Amino acid sequence: MFNVVLVHPQIPPNTGNIGRLCVNTGSTLHIVKPIGFDIDDKAVKRAGLDYWDKLDLVVWESLDEFIQNVDLNRCFFATTKSQKPYFEATFKPGDYMVFGSETMGLPMELMEKRWQNAVTIPMTKEGRSLNLAVSVGIILYEGIRQNFKEFG
Repeated sequence: MFNVVLVHPQIPPNTGNIGRLCVNTGSTLHIVKPIGFDIDDKAVKRAGLDYWDKLDLVVWESLDEFIQNVDLNRCFFATTKSQKPYFEATFKPGDYMVFGSETMGLPMELMEKRWQNAVTIPMTKEGRSLNLAVSVGIILYEGIRQNFKEFG
């Protein structure tokens, strides 16, 4: 239904859990290298349990390769640097929901290509960020909520 993109993920259990989300929502998981772990790592598969072999997975060799092959107009960038809440975005099936690494987030030069598509998850001032898998779940299910008739 949607495309979930992880740019330079670093923590295997997050990627495994996101893979499970993708399988259960009919979404494709895109991973942009470099990756901070071996994609065949036991921790990834453990977090994804028996879902990993059912995952529609695309691995990109670089961010440049990803940018050259997708429609950036349909990419939504999750970031703490935006003031636009994710629920104000209009998601359509096939859109790309793009998330950065756990420690660095997304490169600003990527988001500046379509800054109007940068979205954030509102948080209190006490929080700095949310877990990557939690963030993906929040935004992915908003997209499903908006397109529920097409879901399933």
